[in-house]
Amino acid sequence: MAELQPIRVALEALLTDVHHLGAECVPLDAAAGRVLADAITAQVDVPPFDNSAMDGYALRASDAGKWLPISQRIAAGSPAVPLVEGSCARIFTGGEIPPGADCVVMQERVESDGKRALIPADIPVGDNVRRQGRDVCRGDLLLNIGDRLEAAALGHLAGQGVTQVSVRCRPRVALLSTGDEIIDPGTPLKPGQLYNSNRPMLKRLLENFGAEVVQLVSVPDDYAQTVALLTQAATAADVVVSTGGVSVGEEDHVKAALESLGQLDMWKLAIRPGKPLALGRLLREDGSNARFVGLPGNPVSGFVGAWLFLRPLMGALLGCPTLSALPALTATANFTTSTGPRQHYMRVALRFSEEGIIADAFEDQNSGVLSSCINAHALAVIDPHQQVEKGVAIRCLWLQH
Repeated sequence: MAELQPIRVALEALLTDVHHLGAECVPLDAAAGRVLADAITAQVDVPPFDNSAMDGYALRASDAGKWLPISQRIAAGSPAVPLVEGSCARIFTGGEIPPGADCVVMQERVESDGKRALIPADIPVGDNVRRQGRDVCRGDLLLNIGDRLEAAALGHLAGQGVTQVSVRCRPRVALLSTGDEIIDPGTPLKPGQLYNSNRPMLKRLLENFGAEVVQLVSVPDDYAQTVALLTQAATAADVVVSTGGVSVGEEDHVKAALESLGQLDMWKLAIRPGKPLALGRLLREDGSNARFVGLPGNPVSGFVGAWLFLRPLMGALLGCPTLSALPALTATANFTTSTGPRQHYMRVALRFSEEGIIADAFEDQNSGVLSSCINAHALAVIDPHQQVEKGVAIRCLWLQH
């Protein structure tokens, strides 16, 4: 019997010789969630000129504490002219600070008759002025290679006038569901059949991890058809992911098919859930290969396996450091448990309190209870042969896309 391997060894096998995918240029409005293929340098200052942080009056600080004539009105988007000496300018949020002015006083502190304004005393230089380049200066590194383009990053690029961006090609994934007993929703269940819960769950997770799912395939419990469908999937995809068929039953053909088509790098892990997990490569006719990840058929095992293995694999293919490992945090256990020879990944909900982070474990941690994953914020990592009592510190992996 093969010795159960720790997750560290499995990740090494999974990520060995993984190379970044190529790049493509896409419009900025289609780049959400994509990963930068090149670093981007700022071409303009942000803001591009000194401007007012609020509605009020722009003036020289040395003129504060008296009535000043209002010499101009400056709305956002309108050019300013030099400030007349001994005067102030009515200005609105985002308006350009006129040359000669060095501060802005908010309108609530000013008395005005429409032609003059009584400015309070002691207005400091620079008050309520957003200086040119405060956020970004031309020539600064704006975003780095491997950064993921989420909301703020997209806004950052738009602020530079960027319309096209070079991003990594999405990893193409073929998602195979094995087993005669697994059927698609919408078909009446016959005795012994189950609806395919893994397919929509894993498709969503893969897309959140930056992949493009290019095939959804049902694989019957037949060795020859398993070989044929794996061969087709390897031709179409960078990564082939299967669910089920990697255990030791007579109808589990995926492991044998993988060994006939390429190589098996890893099988059986010392983790719970997710012990029967196959990692390997499928050889193509041109000599290249597609990565293979065979997840267990139990839905919780598939969910946990996706976070532990598919996420870092997508990160390696995309060259995205934030996807390489889940953020780890320390929490206080609000549960008791004990482990055997395998490392346990428990689904927990997190509560953030003044006392720190509290981890509440879902009562039923069985690998078939998918409801334990719906409101899970993290996976609590419990080492083998451990007894965990309430109040002890535990390590949790935060489930972030």
